[in-house]
This record gives sequence, structure tokens and C-alpha cells, in this order.
Amino acid sequence: MPSRLTLPMHIGVLGGTFNPIHRCHLHVAKFVRRTCKLSHILFIPTGDPPHKAANSLAPSSHRLKMVQLALKTQPHCKVSDIEIQHQGVSYTVETISTLQDEYPDTTQWSFIIGLDAFLEFHTWKAAPRLLTLCHFIVCSRPGAEFSALRSVDGLPPLPAQRLQDIDQGRTSRVDIPLPSSTKQLTLLSMPPCDVSASLIRTRLREGRPVSHWLPPSIESYIIQHGLYQDH
Repeated sequence: MPSRLTLPMHIGVLGGTFNPIHRCHLHVAKFVRRTCKLSHILFIPTGDPPHKAANSLAPSSHRLKMVQLALKTQPHCKVSDIEIQHQGVSYTVETISTLQDEYPDTTQWSFIIGLDAFLEFHTWKAAPRLLTLCHFIVCSRPGAEFSALRSVDGLPPLPAQRLQDIDQGRTSRVDIPLPSSTKQLTLLSMPPCDVSASLIRTRLREGRPVSHWLPPSIESYIIQHGLYQDH
């Protein structure tokens, strides 16, 4: 737990299975931290995620170790095993609440998420409460439009014109204050990543090269431990 004497921080929370972590995850972290002027990014690998089937997951111990290896060269990124240590299913609202208890009261929190996943916000546990706990930074994803957020239950009314502006490239960032809260919704348009973890797993099973998308330490770890080899 950080010292209570530290200066106020604004921490970005980047959760995911990281199955495995790859260069696009690191690019998103760097882009968001610089664009939104965050103190650092806290990677949180999931233990038992509520919205993904677990049958394709590498053991959490391996996924955590890979994140730790990848972040050794990323001075503004840290990792937490809070969800891996949690017994049972982890939900974002519980994770954020626990982090707030562990850090100084002055710490600001922003939850970083892809637009495609945020379009399912209405299915999240205690979604309205979550909007009062932290800021949200929503990053563009191929095939998803920010304008679709106007139809998501649980979100406040969003300005149609500003959503169209970011969808059509007239702006790359939209900040929307959340009513009845001191929090804010930030929408970011960023260059699409050319890979996904599922593609990397497929290529590994097929014995095809993946070095373009994985840090060398991660590729070596996967080979050493025989991960993602099952068909």
C-alpha cells in the first residue's frame, strides 16, 4: 500500500485476461497515460472474469508472471494481483472499491476499457454505482461506433453531435461530465491495433511466428512453459 504522504495520484486501471499480454496492451497503456496525463497505469489480470469463458485461459499464475515480465521495461506501469487473489468471480465495482480503500483518499481513478466491451456496460454488476466511483476512459475499437453508447442502458444521456464528431474523425477526444457525480467519461480515438490475444494463441498453436506482437521475454516464457499449445 502506498504511503499516505505521497502526492495525489491519478491512476489508470487496465484490467483484462492478458492471455497473453502483447504489444497492443502496452501501446494502449502508454497512449492513455500520456493523453490523459495519468500518474501510472495499473494492470490487473483477471482471475475468474464474469464476461469471458475460462476454458481458453492460461493459469492465472502464468498470466500474472507474463504481465510482470512485460512491465519490467515500462516505468509508468505496475501490476496488481488483486483479482487473482480474490476468491470467486471478480467484478469491477468490487475491485475499484478495494483499491480505493488501499490508496490515499486523494487518489483519482480512471477505468480504461475498449468501446466494444463498454457497450455491454448495462450488464455489469452495480453499474450505476460504478459511475460514481471512478472516471472512465473508453478507447475506440474496430467495428464499434461511439454513437452506439446512446443506446446503452445505465449511461446518462450523451450528446449525439459530439459522438458523431469522434466517430467521423473530426476530433480524437471527447470529455463528458457524468451527472450526479464528480466523475467524467473520456472517449479516445486511437489507431487500431493489428493483433488480438486470440490471434496470437492461434498462431502459437499452429507453430507460426508471433515475435512481431510479443515482447521477447513473453515469447520466451510461453515457449519455456509450453503455453497455448493445446488444439
